[in-house]
Amino acid sequence: MPKRDFRFKHRLRVRWGECDAQGIVFNAQYMNYIEVAQAEYFRNLGMRHYSEEIRQRFDLATVKATLEYTAPTRVDDLLDIYTRVSRLGNSSIMFITEMYLLGEDAPCNKGEVIYANFDADTGVPRRIPDDIREKIMAFEGALD
Repeated sequence: MPKRDFRFKHRLRVRWGECDAQGIVFNAQYMNYIEVAQAEYFRNLGMRHYSEEIRQRFDLATVKATLEYTAPTRVDDLLDIYTRVSRLGNSSIMFITEMYLLGEDAPCNKGEVIYANFDADTGVPRRIPDDIREKIMAFEGALD
């Protein structure tokens, strides 16, 4: 997917503690990068996604995550993390993410993560609130 298909980008610098003994970003760290970009995405929409007030209505749990590693990243590299909502279900939301080393045209990592909105007290899925759905749709336009 070309960078131009994304409306949101977050820049992140790789830190030493995120790398393995080979000096390359540890594979599990990319899920953390996706979470950071997702929080910034919602902040861009005017929401503090992890605030207690929002979590009372919109609390996401990971249902499925797929990552594809295509090039290594190392300490001090700058990553441009592009993310977008590609699908909204009744209670589910899918994010597509691509990470690029600064100045590169080919992604070093691609991810697809499906989350479910659920009630943490009961563990039961719940509908994505209409106001949040509307904010996403207004920002993204037509979804896949």
